[in-house]
Amino acid sequence: MSEDGKKKASYNVPIGPIHPALKEPCLFNFKMNGEVVEEADFAPGQAHRAIEWMGMRRNPVQIVHLTDRICGICGVSHTLTFARCVEQIAEIEVPERGHYVRTIIAEYERIQSHLLWAGVAAHELGFDTLFHLCWRIREESMDVIEYLTGNRVNYAIIQVGGVRRDFTEDQFPRIEKSLKYYEDLVGKMLKLFLEDKTISLRSKDCGVLSYDDALQLCCVGPTTRASGVNMDVRQDAPYAAYGDIDVTAVLPDVYGGGINGDVYDRIVVRLFEVVQSVGIIRQCLDQMPVGEVLWEKKYPKILAACKKAVGEASASVEAPRGECFHYVRMNGKPEPEAWKVKASTYSNQLAWLKMVTGEQLADLPIIVASIDPCMSCTDRVAVVRNGKRDVLTKEELHRLSVEKTRRLMQ
Repeated sequence: MSEDGKKKASYNVPIGPIHPALKEPCLFNFKMNGEVVEEADFAPGQAHRAIEWMGMRRNPVQIVHLTDRICGICGVSHTLTFARCVEQIAEIEVPERGHYVRTIIAEYERIQSHLLWAGVAAHELGFDTLFHLCWRIREESMDVIEYLTGNRVNYAIIQVGGVRRDFTEDQFPRIEKSLKYYEDLVGKMLKLFLEDKTISLRSKDCGVLSYDDALQLCCVGPTTRASGVNMDVRQDAPYAAYGDIDVTAVLPDVYGGGINGDVYDRIVVRLFEVVQSVGIIRQCLDQMPVGEVLWEKKYPKILAACKKAVGEASASVEAPRGECFHYVRMNGKPEPEAWKVKASTYSNQLAWLKMVTGEQLADLPIIVASIDPCMSCTDRVAVVRNGKRDVLTKEELHRLSVEKTRRLMQ
């Protein structure tokens, strides 16, 4: 009942799993009172690809090919995290120059990921001109990544023990050119996003996640930093070359205002992290050591070291969306005995329930997009029958898929 004694008219609004506002499938169900969300729930699981299952039937050198494909936007983060796990177990020492190359590629990945998100955010707010501008600007980072690694997506640069190829001196001017390109655009991008009245009206005090909620829900990355939580793996547990570089977590007050934990603050954090990434890459170029970039040039020797490895290890990397965590256990065989991946979105999904409650229906697309969700990174499946876990064969999965498709077609 409402305050005036009238009965509330609540109704359910399902959104997804396929929807123009969703980059990947996820089913949402909102209980509405008029245009306001009273309750919310979501059901992921439509993008499961069995990558962990496939990985546990391959050796670590082959798994690197899979980790690059866990996500099309932050593949280097997953590959680097997995490689760090195997390197700990097999006691493989990455050359110092290899650490710097890894760091440069990781920061270029952060730039292109944040600019992709900025474009999507502009689109969800109805600002398609800014959407196209962001994606055009993003092309510069993609071009440099292709120039350095040979690929625009799935860079295939990380290998257990370092990186597959080195940067040459004649490539440095192209990197410098890209850094200057972004430095010249900083003022324009900040003005377009942070001083535009329409974006401010649509994003301020919208989708608020408090400091306490961000901590209790164990959120990560820009999502938790936008709520004022000073947490960044590069700062708190440095890896690769980050121990030699000045890295501090970017919080919304870097723009001179307070910390509200809303969509606007998430925009602030990601834009200033692009600025930070440019500075990190420049430091890496200035401090780049000489030497090898791979522990062993012959892959059979790397594989032999992995096959003999016994033990377990975990590692974390600050992916563009937040902490990416991998766990690996080896038992002296070619393939891992266990491999578990926890992507950033897995840690941020529950924040949706706090963010959307009490918000308008029209604001749901930008609120959902504000954590920069990646469902293909996140989705997991476990089949339990009579209290026991089952492993489905390829044939069983195919049969179940066909049966489900036929049911849907009816």
